[in-house]
Amino acid sequence: MKSKKSTKVESAKSKVESVSLGSVASFDRTAAILKERNGLAYISLEDIDSTNGSIRIVERADPKSTKFAFSPEHVLYGKLRPNLRKVARPDFSGICSTDIIPIRPSKRLDRDYLFHFLRTPAVTRLATQFAVGINLPRRSPKQLSTFDLPLPTFKAQRRIAEVLDRADALRAKRRAALAQLDELTQSLFLHMFGDPVTNPKGWPLRKLSDVGTLDRGISKNRPRNAPQLLGGPYPLVQTGDVANCGGYIRGFQSTYSEIGLRQSKMWPVGTLLITIAANIAKTGILTFSACFPDSIVGFRAADAATVEYVRTWLSFLQKALEDSAPESAQKNINLATLRSLDIPLPAITLQREFAQRVSAVEQLKTSHRTSLAELDALFATLQHRAFRGEL
Repeated sequence: MKSKKSTKVESAKSKVESVSLGSVASFDRTAAILKERNGLAYISLEDIDSTNGSIRIVERADPKSTKFAFSPEHVLYGKLRPNLRKVARPDFSGICSTDIIPIRPSKRLDRDYLFHFLRTPAVTRLATQFAVGINLPRRSPKQLSTFDLPLPTFKAQRRIAEVLDRADALRAKRRAALAQLDELTQSLFLHMFGDPVTNPKGWPLRKLSDVGTLDRGISKNRPRNAPQLLGGPYPLVQTGDVANCGGYIRGFQSTYSEIGLRQSKMWPVGTLLITIAANIAKTGILTFSACFPDSIVGFRAADAATVEYVRTWLSFLQKALEDSAPESAQKNINLATLRSLDIPLPAITLQREFAQRVSAVEQLKTSHRTSLAELDALFATLQHRAFRGEL
């Protein structure tokens, strides 16, 4: 019977029975006894992939603090608000961080069906709404247990889960293809130019400042987010836009007004943006003219092929630059550090050949991204219909 205190995920149009999650699943938060933990895999929130629920197993020393035990009968649910879609189906027994809730479905509830339900946008919205805490808001298992769960027959649950699994598998294949294409660009670089750190082909070394111009973005006004600066027609690219762009900046989240533009600067298409604060040495080439703040450096060169070469070259150095960045309130590197970097510089003809090959790879990636967007839309539709009793 439906709980009187249940929290509605969304209004259902179907006649499918709706029950509180806690009436058909248990939240197993029993601490694993130390002697029972020997040899068991330990996973944290960082080990759960939010895109598909896969689990990365990393060898770690046995954790000494309290942990929860789980088995292949559970669904693992991340309860921290910044990790909204951390849901997984383990196929092994282990122990997990206390920021993960092991949920065991009853005999009335199919585990795969539960997994897909917990990943719905409706559950995510409600879980966010009811998260408590200041620094790291957490979702309460007690509150989660009150969420309304549409509960068709077990056979229907299995059919719904299988449909969603198949649709999700198609998305996973497309994402894997995109990842392989990302790796292909670096493989092309290594094939043509060798390792950029050891420089086995003996290319002449130049300072990056001699290869092109590097200048910080401009954001003179304080505070940087003053209302009068924002909301106009001029694109404003920020560090997060660069960090998540996949090498080419095709979108933006903010814009400058006329006042904002006057205290900044518009950079042209083809500028390579390099982050120097928070996200260190992440890069992306502008596909439109835009402003950006002084937490980003703009690199320009006489030939567009050099910009492409430098972008890929920096991708090999990104982790080292990030690890070496000094940290105060947040990690950062300065403009002088970038300008003084030694870069192996092959002939411009080879750089142009490399840029042409990368362009061909990018065309393939564009096709795959379009297909992935269509698959994402299809999955969202199926997911919405599935938990409204329409699938």
